Amino acid sequence: MRGSGDGGSGRTAAAQSLLFTEALPALDREAGYRGPTACKAAGITYRQLDYWARTGLVEPSVRPASGSGTQRLYGFRDILVLKVVKRLLDTGVSLQQIRSAVGHLHEREVEDLAQITLMSDGASVYECTSAEEVVDLVQGGQGVFGIAVGRVWREVEASLATLPSEKVDGGSSATDELAARRAARRTAG
Repeated sequence: MRGSGDGGSGRTAAAQSLLFTEALPALDREAGYRGPTACKAAGITYRQLDYWARTGLVEPSVRPASGSGTQRLYGFRDILVLKVVKRLLDTGVSLQQIRSAVGHLHEREVEDLAQITLMSDGASVYECTSAEEVVDLVQGGQGVFGIAVGRVWREVEASLATLPSEKVDGGSSATDELAARRAARRTAG
């Protein structure tokens, strides 16, 4: 992934707010999401999710698979990265460039991701952290499309708000009715 120069352009704050988000809601760092939930929130198939986890592109950070029958648990950041990967693939970016971009995203704190816009010309991926960098990249003829990670963040957050989650300690959230019934039976017996 490449960064752009530090040139300056007089873009308005309104234009910048379209690319770079300011205040995003706090995340529940205790939540994990099973594979089917991660797929639904990221807009990918389970086959893609499984392949990307097995090849190390995007591995679950909450609970990796540890044998047959174990459930992977993905964190919010994992699902955000899954959705970004999906968008990059949909626009024709090579898997090699996507792996590089994912590596750079993992180097950032989760809160910093919302301030990044990924730009690409279809061959390379560029990280921009200001509106000026985006303008410089486009004016240089390099950027063809951009992914405002803050906007993807909000999309993932909205999807996850309606989907079941699990606590990191293994207990399911109240939205997972079957798990709640199992837990009730364990405490009753």
